[in-house]
Amino acid sequence: MENEILESLGKAVKTYDIDGAADWAGKAIEEKVDPFRALDALTDAIREVGEAFAREEIFLPELLGAATAMESAMPLIEAAIQAGPGERKRTGTVVAGTVAGDIHSLGKSILCTLLRTEGFEVIDLGIDVPVESFVATAREQKADIVVMSALLTITAMEQKNVIEALKKEGIRDGIKVLVGGAAISQQFAESIGADGYDATALGGVKLAKDLIGA
Repeated sequence: MENEILESLGKAVKTYDIDGAADWAGKAIEEKVDPFRALDALTDAIREVGEAFAREEIFLPELLGAATAMESAMPLIEAAIQAGPGERKRTGTVVAGTVAGDIHSLGKSILCTLLRTEGFEVIDLGIDVPVESFVATAREQKADIVVMSALLTITAMEQKNVIEALKKEGIRDGIKVLVGGAAISQQFAESIGADGYDATALGGVKLAKDLIGA
């Protein structure tokens, strides 16, 4: 029964079945399946989808569908992990958001989902996030990484504004800054003093782990 649940949980993610993923997560809890095994099933599935996207075998709507399916299952699995005797390894703390003036969330949301599967605690501030919110949350949460997304050219410089504000607060040296989004390039990231840039969510996860030596 346990193997069937785990296989079905992974399949629901890979077939973009949002309701199915939540249902199978519920069954996993009811049948007392090890929540860490359930998390592994979800993680393996979303990685497989992400790799297919990187090979251009599927497209953005499919990737988003898989991420949304996984997000529907995660609250139950996370709750079971927190309630159990085991302890999930914490990779680091990430504060993420789309910068002020920009309301695009797709890439940022996918990256946040993938970071959580790798053990990061992610505080997702959402969209149109002002400089002050990035800085205050990073300070309060003792963030290891700040992740910023900008899809519009006119909002890209907000990323620099956040970096400058982190410096002004005296906390920049202890925080890695990862930037991305359609308006961003490697050259731009370097010009504003960011620690890293990647064009893909999977690449962003690898970069985040590399930045803190995880």
